[in-house]
Amino acid sequence: MGCVRFNKFLFLFILLLPLSVSCEKGHQRQNEKSVNIEVAGEFFGVPVPIGNYRFAASVVRTFTTSWGGVPRTGEEFEKRVWDELLLSYEAFRRDIKPDRQEIEAEITSTLNASKVSFNWKEDQGAYSKWVRETLNAPTELFENQMAHLVTIKKLHQRVLDSIEPDITEEEALQTFLDEYNTLSIELIQFDELKDAGEFYQKAKSDPGFWEEQKEKEKEEIEEEAEEGEEKRRSSFQRPGFVALSFLMHMWKLPEEAVYDMIEMDIGSIYPPTPIYRGYGVFKVLEIRRAKKDEFPNKREYYYEKIRMRKKLEGFNRWLEELREEADIKKNELL
Repeated sequence: MGCVRFNKFLFLFILLLPLSVSCEKGHQRQNEKSVNIEVAGEFFGVPVPIGNYRFAASVVRTFTTSWGGVPRTGEEFEKRVWDELLLSYEAFRRDIKPDRQEIEAEITSTLNASKVSFNWKEDQGAYSKWVRETLNAPTELFENQMAHLVTIKKLHQRVLDSIEPDITEEEALQTFLDEYNTLSIELIQFDELKDAGEFYQKAKSDPGFWEEQKEKEKEEIEEEAEEGEEKRRSSFQRPGFVALSFLMHMWKLPEEAVYDMIEMDIGSIYPPTPIYRGYGVFKVLEIRRAKKDEFPNKREYYYEKIRMRKKLEGFNRWLEELREEADIKKNELL
């Protein structure tokens, strides 16, 4: 059993060693005065060399991908690094490899996105200089990063291709309605439901109350700013003339609430409802209702949109299952 474990380690080390050499060199001086760490952790019972971990960290730090969001906290960054390592190992198990043509295409795409003025294949000097000055890395590391990204992109696509979600006519129609029903509202945000309820009752009974309170708050904010206080944000906000889907996804309004408001008259006041933070009371400003008879011409578009969304959701479930199966154990000294 010990021999099998050693061979797994050897395969993983061979797989990623060329990718980690440059990263390892960059950390040697830094680690001379720190604890010598050779293994970052393990998954599937396989030790992960520290050089591989540093390489994956360099990828996450430098590039955005379609299979992982931009990490905003240290915890999210650490999770992304281990996802890159895990996906790289899974690609190895599936014998997914990039060829030179794919790597070169990725390099070209990356350089084109940065609007470089040189042909990297013909002007190696300019290419090396750009990589050094932009990424603070040698071209060897950059091209290894490109190879890694191509490999995971191929794995990502293979998993997506294996997922065939079921889609109903009802789902497609509802998505159409969510996007084509358009609503403009003004809302006032409260932390406490009781305060929101009191405001709603007053606004409902007094047509001028809403504008009076908005003007009063505006004057208070201006006075505070004149006295040297930091200018606070108004409690009254307008998301814009937007699709119901935007209000539901970005402002976290319940579906029932937005569909109630789309049927109300202009100027109507809608009662306290949970939003992204606390509670909102709403005034309807403008409405454009979707026309169901336009849906047949857009049916295929919405079927494809839902299909891709469900495939991505399926990939995320697959990745979560892979994490659980891998039983990741991290070196506490990192």
